[in-house]
Amino acid sequence: MRKYIHFLLIYLVGLLSAESLDSTFSDAMKWRNIGPFRGGRSLTAVGVPSQPLTYYFGSVGGGIWKTTDGGIIWDNVSDGFLKTGSVGALAVSESDPNVIYAGMGEACIRPVMTSHGDGVYKSMDAGDTWSHIGLENSRTISQVIIHPKNADLVYVAVQGDQYKDSKERGIFRSKDGGENWEKVLYENENSGASGLSMDQNNPRILYASFWDHQRKPWQMRSGGEGSGIYKSIDGGDTWNKLTKGLPEKMGKTDVSVSGANPKVVYVIAEAEKGGLFRSNDGGKKLQACK
Repeated sequence: MRKYIHFLLIYLVGLLSAESLDSTFSDAMKWRNIGPFRGGRSLTAVGVPSQPLTYYFGSVGGGIWKTTDGGIIWDNVSDGFLKTGSVGALAVSESDPNVIYAGMGEACIRPVMTSHGDGVYKSMDAGDTWSHIGLENSRTISQVIIHPKNADLVYVAVQGDQYKDSKERGIFRSKDGGENWEKVLYENENSGASGLSMDQNNPRILYASFWDHQRKPWQMRSGGEGSGIYKSIDGGDTWNKLTKGLPEKMGKTDVSVSGANPKVVYVIAEAEKGGLFRSNDGGKKLQACK
């Protein structure tokens, strides 16, 4: 769901710039598979801004992979280090590209089997080696975000155990590179953090989405009082719930703040009258996109 929002933002920027582009170039562009072939599903892929041909992706059953040539060759960099193979989220530090955090556990749970994870791993050498740094009972992690100027300040959105009640859910923060963790936002035992977004213009501003859910043998329950959108303006110390313009009862939610205009915030929500919502004032008021 988070990927859809990001693609939409790119599309909107493209529309604004369409008049200055020669359509013959854009019409010739085509998507292609850059591998690894027969790789299965993947929920997370990240690039390194200072190294335009270097990318990492996490598969839901095969660990972490890396390419340094734009996808021509991929190498698994996590074998022998990870205790579980399902990767839910990856983040590369903007200030130090050698630092990578991996959140384990596929957060996009399905009606069939979904593998869980065992917390957060960290690499200090661009993926050559990995160490486990905590949150071992998180089960599923939907997002990891690193402060753009401080590789030791990291936020993890824990969706939690999909099968049973669990207090190991919510937004967790570490100020020392993962040596210690604090839970800075928690809703209830059935509501996990399904998304997290940081204002790149002001990293103290964070948006978090929550999903009240549980997977039972006979059904997938989605929605409840715990689903919602939250905002922090002090780096996660305190949070306010955003409600104006959003449905009262929601299922799965996700949120993304624009990198070009921090006042623009997008929310996607599962609801009877759900869909894509937009705010032009930093989340104070949202309205459905038509």
